[in-house]
Amino acid sequence: MKIRIKDNSVRFRLTKSEVEQISRTGNITSHTEFEDSSFSYSVQVHPEAEELQAGFRDNTITLYLPPALANEWTGTDNVGLENTLVQDNGKSLFLLLEKDFVCLDERDEDESDNYPNPKAGSIYE
Repeated sequence: MKIRIKDNSVRFRLTKSEVEQISRTGNITSHTEFEDSSFSYSVQVHPEAEELQAGFRDNTITLYLPPALANEWTGTDNVGLENTLVQDNGKSLFLLLEKDFVCLDERDEDESDNYPNPKAGSIYE
């Protein structure tokens, strides 16, 4: 699972096996370890979520998915889910949850568990 954070925008990208884990167990969590603490990021199917939502607690960013939306996303070719949350403080937070595609450029990163890129073999390559 990868995350990209920029200002008030958070994007999560999941590999095939991570999407399958969401489908089976309803959650997945990854950790980044620092010397004195850790940072975690998680996707969780939550029955009280009405849309793609997020929270930050105990050094963990969690995206919450309603069960019906999780089933639809994990069981179809739907690439991503997005939502712009208006928070209690009045600020907007853009959320994006995507299936991770193989990059069109050669990289050293292992992408064997990524989804095939729909642009592979096209004129955009």
